[in-house]
Amino acid sequence: MKINQRLFDHYNIDTQKDLGMKVRCSRPFDTVLIDKFGSCYACECTAWLPQSIGNLQVKPLSDIIGSNTHRMLTASIDDGTYRYCNSDQCPYLRTNAVEHTQDGVLVKELRLAIDDSCNLRCPSCRNGLTFHKSGSQFNTRIKLADRVNEWLNTQEHPLTVHVGADGDPFASHIYRHFMANTPSRDNINYSILTNALMFQEFHTSVPHVISNLKTLGVSIDGACKETYEKLRLGGKWDKILEGLECISAAKNKHQFVFDMHMVVQQDNYHEIEKMAQLCRRYGADRLYLNRIQDWQTGMDFHKQTFASDPEFVKSIDRLGEKYDLKAGEDLVVFNNVT
Repeated sequence: MKINQRLFDHYNIDTQKDLGMKVRCSRPFDTVLIDKFGSCYACECTAWLPQSIGNLQVKPLSDIIGSNTHRMLTASIDDGTYRYCNSDQCPYLRTNAVEHTQDGVLVKELRLAIDDSCNLRCPSCRNGLTFHKSGSQFNTRIKLADRVNEWLNTQEHPLTVHVGADGDPFASHIYRHFMANTPSRDNINYSILTNALMFQEFHTSVPHVISNLKTLGVSIDGACKETYEKLRLGGKWDKILEGLECISAAKNKHQFVFDMHMVVQQDNYHEIEKMAQLCRRYGADRLYLNRIQDWQTGMDFHKQTFASDPEFVKSIDRLGEKYDLKAGEDLVVFNNVT
């Protein structure tokens, strides 16, 4: 497979650059992301290293990992040029936080983005409700889920499967199918990102996943009823509190890491400290204050001026005084996980 230069041009990636990096980034070697079309990428995000290394609809994952294209991309890490990496968008390159690896190509992190079905229609994320439970797209994604499980059943080394980020795992029929049929193997653990509205209803139907859960992330953008229901269209405040209560109990039982995520934006930045208090109330280990991104949903991004508001700066300063706060591409508040 040849490099798709137009793709790199689209992301303004200079494929002739030489960053002269002495650190060998682990992600192109140990991470594979699979999107809803079956395209596989050797990184956490398709925009950071946008060349596909193969398609799961065409080849099994065992043939895609370590393929010629995969090796060509990792060679640009070995020689230190990072010529195919998006150095403007990759947070690890932007913040000089690249994690070094000595290993060869051994996938330890599998990120599934095979279904964007969600029970919410948040203005910061999408234009309307997206849900797949029948039809050709549904059938294709079920096949992708089955092929991932086939590959997982052959793996002997420790690895983590990340479920979610593109939709909600407990609302999605495709992800629920995946979790219900994933192999019961002690070397595999799971990481889930959810809006928590359907956790209480469905987590008991996938006991193997929950008992082998490494991290559960909950995205919640409001610390009170009015803000939450404005920014999480379709969500109900009472329902999310029930979900958080259930997650707190499950955490105590299964000992997974419980993260909460807040996409900070114009309508909620005044609730950052209240969000920290909410996290403490339900026993969350970390609170991530995520940067809002323009997903071309029609939102007027020019109105997102909160970062220049003195009250926002004061809130961050107060959090720094009260909690363990770590700065990076996003802010991590009260990181209790060592």
